[in-house]
Amino acid sequence: MSLIKQLWLAIIALLLLSFIGSLAISITSSRDYIEQEVRIKNEDNATALALSMSQLDKDMVTLELLISAQFDTGYYRRIVLRDAEGDVLIERASSEYRGDVPAWFRNIVQFDVPTGIATIQDGWRQFGTLELESQHSFAYASLWRSMLGLTGWFLLAGAISLGIATLVVRGIKHPLVRMVAQAKDISARRFTTIKEPRTLELREVAQAMNILSANVRQMLSQESQKLDELRRHLQHDRVTGALNRDVFMGRLASLLGSDDARATGVMVMVSVPALEELNEQLGHQATDQLLSELVKQLSQLTPSSEESLVGRLNGSDFMLMLPLVENSKILVDRLYQSLETVAGLAPGTTIRLPTALVAYTPQDVRGELLATLDDALAEAESASSNIMVVVREREQTSLFNSHIEWRSALKAAITQGPQLAYFPVIDADQNILHYECPARLELANHWQTAGMFIPWVSRFHLEPGLDIAVVKKALEQLAAHPTHSIGINISIASITNAQFVNELRALLEKQPQLAKQLCFEVPATLDAQAIGSLRGLCTALRPLGCQFGIEHVGAEFTKLADLHDIGLAYLKIDSSLICGIQASHEQQTIVRGMSTLCHSLGIQVIAEGVTEQAELDTLFQVGVDGATGPGVRI
Repeated sequence: MSLIKQLWLAIIALLLLSFIGSLAISITSSRDYIEQEVRIKNEDNATALALSMSQLDKDMVTLELLISAQFDTGYYRRIVLRDAEGDVLIERASSEYRGDVPAWFRNIVQFDVPTGIATIQDGWRQFGTLELESQHSFAYASLWRSMLGLTGWFLLAGAISLGIATLVVRGIKHPLVRMVAQAKDISARRFTTIKEPRTLELREVAQAMNILSANVRQMLSQESQKLDELRRHLQHDRVTGALNRDVFMGRLASLLGSDDARATGVMVMVSVPALEELNEQLGHQATDQLLSELVKQLSQLTPSSEESLVGRLNGSDFMLMLPLVENSKILVDRLYQSLETVAGLAPGTTIRLPTALVAYTPQDVRGELLATLDDALAEAESASSNIMVVVREREQTSLFNSHIEWRSALKAAITQGPQLAYFPVIDADQNILHYECPARLELANHWQTAGMFIPWVSRFHLEPGLDIAVVKKALEQLAAHPTHSIGINISIASITNAQFVNELRALLEKQPQLAKQLCFEVPATLDAQAIGSLRGLCTALRPLGCQFGIEHVGAEFTKLADLHDIGLAYLKIDSSLICGIQASHEQQTIVRGMSTLCHSLGIQVIAEGVTEQAELDTLFQVGVDGATGPGVRI
């Protein structure tokens, strides 16, 4: 039985006990008082009547008339005149009471009043004995009216008391409900915090649970920071903070080999010629500071980019990748400003920063792309200018010739509806955890992958419409062919759109059984606003049984502490950390640490972009729960 029910039962029992006690005391007191008054009345009336009869002649007719006159007043049950030997001379008795007082009440009260007895004298001789009993009807009626009045007042007081109790219980129930919800969240490893209630005992419990959640968050923050420091130590250049060559090339290969939106973007290569001479002129510390500033300026070149990656290929060459940036020409002015800022750190010294820039697409081959960059960089180095940016235009085929055509085609394709590709996510026993289902849109009479149309969808702010269309298609396919759960990608622009969230919830509420088979995945590049929106989305859809995950997790793993109360089902580690993991002890260490920390929160860890069996075997050895990619077969 719940605490609230027990509290209500206690309140009702207390009110009933008060009512019954008050009623019993009132009736008992009134009964004793009435019995005493009736006893006195019996004695007084019997004495008065006996005295009157003693003064009269002892004619039986006269005595009977006197007794009848007294009896007919209506206040007596019985009057009996007995002679000296006890024989009845005259007796008058009334019938049983037939008033409006219930019989059960008279049986409960049951007055016990002694009969009034008086002696009748005839001169100096005793003539007889008079017995008199008063009628109790008025007493029953009086008590009955008293009980009804007391019951009415009690019902009124009880109603008022229950109203006050309702407010009190509600004031206790609300924090209790919040505490129960928090306890359930903690049992599900969602470490939420609640507002502390005013009740002392509840406040102490809430404080303890909030402290627990805060400690978990602090622990997650510390451990994720340590893991990120380890990752930086193993994968980043110690001087500039840029990625090491092998790591950067692995991420480049991973992006070019994927079919998502990040496979489209721009690459920039910057060289610092004659680095040894520059080191002699400026000094070791000043040169390191200059290179660090170069990496900083490159990483901040496009703050709006989803994820910029800067790598140090060797001592003097640096490369920047800007996913989701298509037009390389708009970067040239910013690039000149950034390079001039770096060159200005060494006044009086000529610093040459030749730069090459080229766009990449999912169809590009890494070797050809790097060769194009090298050729453009050679042209920039041969120029007489200190800062020369060469933009190498590569032949790229576009599905449509103008923005108007792209917008029209995308709207038509979204209205027509997407198709879903199915990629299994398996565990170590080859069991399917769910299917990863990226969307395909029919553009130019062919089904195109996300890398082809997502940049244009983002440009025209069509993400919510596309995501709703994908969810409808997933529900349609689940209804036609029930299978394992389906993982659907949801853009950050969609989860921050209140209209999208409301429409999505209304859509899923119509098919709650199918909603339980949906897993919603959002990119790892979440800012504070997006994390808040994701928390709201999870709160809105969790009652429907939906699961939530984060995809492409890499350097963003440090945000796990901010996601501890969301209730994520899984994280998908970016393929850049997976590629070649069987030969990299550093990658194994990082992935093992990520898995351990996620498991402490009940979050599954899934590896993306697995290409061969050796990677798959190593991943399960370091603690990964699932894997997906071209190398996964069922």
